[in-house]
Amino acid sequence: MTEIPEHLLNRSKARRDAASGDGASSATPAVAASSTPAATTPAKPAEAPKPKAVEPDPAYVVAAKTRRKIPFWAMSALSLLPLWAGVYLLALTPEDKVVEGPLSLGTAVYSGCAGCHGADGAGGAGQVLYQGETLKTFPHIEDMLNFVYTGSQKYVAAGLATYGDPNREGGAHKPLGYNGNPMPMQGEKAGGGLSEYQILAVACHIRYDLAGADPEDEKWATEYETWCSPESEIFKALQSGATSFDTIAKDFAMLEEKPIAVGTEPRLGSSK
Repeated sequence: MTEIPEHLLNRSKARRDAASGDGASSATPAVAASSTPAATTPAKPAEAPKPKAVEPDPAYVVAAKTRRKIPFWAMSALSLLPLWAGVYLLALTPEDKVVEGPLSLGTAVYSGCAGCHGADGAGGAGQVLYQGETLKTFPHIEDMLNFVYTGSQKYVAAGLATYGDPNREGGAHKPLGYNGNPMPMQGEKAGGGLSEYQILAVACHIRYDLAGADPEDEKWATEYETWCSPESEIFKALQSGATSFDTIAKDFAMLEEKPIAVGTEPRLGSSK
């Protein structure tokens, strides 16, 4: 007898159950289920991300992007603007007047005298120099140069009782007559620290900047041109060593107004 395969029997039984309306026929035997391969459901493809909506740029950004840029060839010119500004400012700044010659040097030298005579020549431990006082004492610059060079102590040692103009208004000055303070020696040969051209420079500063002598006044014009102007040949000769206080009168005898002998030894001053 031929054996009928089990799966054919199961299929026939299932059909009979379906015809009779038996709900149990809906159950699938475990063996059949296990023997029948399960159907594979294909995977649903992933959805692509939706593109993000691009927001329009604000108006100020659009303006910046569309604004015309500076041409590259103009950058070199713009880099020079700070230099041009500096030159412009310099052109607008007024130039300080530069005073050359004896007066310029004399201003610096006088800083060593200000401790006794005052920054403006008002005096202190030393004599008053401003408001014409120096010009009354020394009508001739040569007498002033001699006294500054030697100092009052050498005048006392030489037995000289006065210095400067012997006919000075109010009486001639005495070497130790002002608060008993001596005028220190200034000339190098006398033991001081100033050269002869420095002494001339400081004398010019005192006379024309502090004491009030006017270079344009006929009374002082010749003296200024000869001794204290930037073009002074005597100052230049002293500075170069071509002349000295002992030889000025001889070396510059050709001048219309011949210099009085200065000298490096104390001497009485000359009158007006």
